[in-house]
Amino acid sequence: MSLLREAERCIANQKSHVALNAFITALQPSGQWRKQVEDAVLRAEKGKSKSRVDGRLISIKDNICTRDLPTTCASVILEKFTSPFDATIVEQLEDAGAVVAGKTNLDEFGMGSHSIHSCFGPVRSLRQGRDAEPLSAGGSSGGSAVAVATDQCYAALGTDTGGSVRLPAAYTGTVGFKPSYGLISRWGVVAYANSLDTVGILGRNTASVRDVFDTVNQHDPRDATNLSPLSRSRILSNLQSPSLASRLTSAPLRIGVPTEYNISELDSSVRRAWSHSLAYMQQQGHSVHPVSLPTTKLALSAYYVLAPAEASSNLAKYDGVRYGTRFDGPDSNGQPEGYLYASTREHGFGSEVKRRIVLGAFSLSADAMDNYFIQAQRVRRLVQHDFNSIFMAEQPLASHRHEIERTSQPSGVDILICPTAPSGPPRISELINSDSAASPLDAYMNDVFTVPASLAGLPAMSVPVTVCGDKQASDEAGLAGIQIVGQYGDDELVLRVGELLEGLKV
Repeated sequence: MSLLREAERCIANQKSHVALNAFITALQPSGQWRKQVEDAVLRAEKGKSKSRVDGRLISIKDNICTRDLPTTCASVILEKFTSPFDATIVEQLEDAGAVVAGKTNLDEFGMGSHSIHSCFGPVRSLRQGRDAEPLSAGGSSGGSAVAVATDQCYAALGTDTGGSVRLPAAYTGTVGFKPSYGLISRWGVVAYANSLDTVGILGRNTASVRDVFDTVNQHDPRDATNLSPLSRSRILSNLQSPSLASRLTSAPLRIGVPTEYNISELDSSVRRAWSHSLAYMQQQGHSVHPVSLPTTKLALSAYYVLAPAEASSNLAKYDGVRYGTRFDGPDSNGQPEGYLYASTREHGFGSEVKRRIVLGAFSLSADAMDNYFIQAQRVRRLVQHDFNSIFMAEQPLASHRHEIERTSQPSGVDILICPTAPSGPPRISELINSDSAASPLDAYMNDVFTVPASLAGLPAMSVPVTVCGDKQASDEAGLAGIQIVGQYGDDELVLRVGELLEGLKV
């Protein structure tokens, strides 16, 4: 199919699927995108395409700054904001010929697991076999996932702090990739938790994800957390060692199965997809080995101390003076007019954002710092240590050898394969109905399998596996997300294993 026909189909799908609420700002049928795609077609005909994404429509999560489209973060406090600049990743995509396909809906400031905490309303996902009742699209990058799943764009950018790309991918049957922390620039990405935020990519298959990743995997001097050319060279040198370079070519993989992920709450369809995925890899000649990540049981608690703590600091600037839509008047607590700061933040932030600000401010308070924030940082270090101790490849950026318990161990594993989420997507009515709505803690539990890789900054990817004939499963659609986790910097291996597993039917 030609690039122009593909783009026209995507724009038509944006219009026909508007009820799914995937986009906050969508493209107009008569917009500038057509000329951009036509120019890409001409370049392709001359054999001078800029890249593999030249002329492709890429959706952008609405917490990534764009100069030509508003950046709202799905929050009332930024409803009137348009950035004066493009984020680095947007510049990189446009320089490669990609066309911004619109800004996608999300949980406010990226805080949520179901994309229901948006001032523009929840994102809806539909699957056959569920009486066409809207399902959760996952969060917080649910809009990007639905846009990809319903063919409203070629691929989409999201952000992943604790699983916000991988969980929506699992819920919508798409591919979601979180690269190693620091590979992709965060300059121009509205911060939630700086030490965890990672730009991720969603696509219908691994090939489209790889096309985007290869375009944006570049050093950016404007981002202090972005890997330097020297660090990138160290990672490449490590992966070119004889013991690692032969993987998936002449040497079979050693696949790790984290025993702590085999929890009793695991849905039957997810368990079946997991076991059959491992069996399939064994049939391909790879070996499967149980491994232990003992700190996993503490990772979720540590994450929900660290991430809100960073969020409370990052969101302090939205006060109606420096940033944010100003509200100056009586608030619901009866404060008189003139309380600018309190009024702005009460009216501008939603309930989930307020909850995390308060939680983060408490954990950073003098009385609680040692018992919560410092302890959570120690747990984070233990999570990183657990991963380093089971991977065959060493952590390439460790500053001291004694930081790693064992390096290049023959008994280590190359990759981990585990579930992305413990169950299928719930109905939206179950999440927002005042009589039966789940508690915030229930939503936080959805991140139990994705958070550990985020705490360690590791590359992780969710691929869809179809479960056939499992009528006992809670997810009648028969789709489960299987997660692939690699050592830091081993992104290419994660992508290659994803290609092996994607589309598997069990």
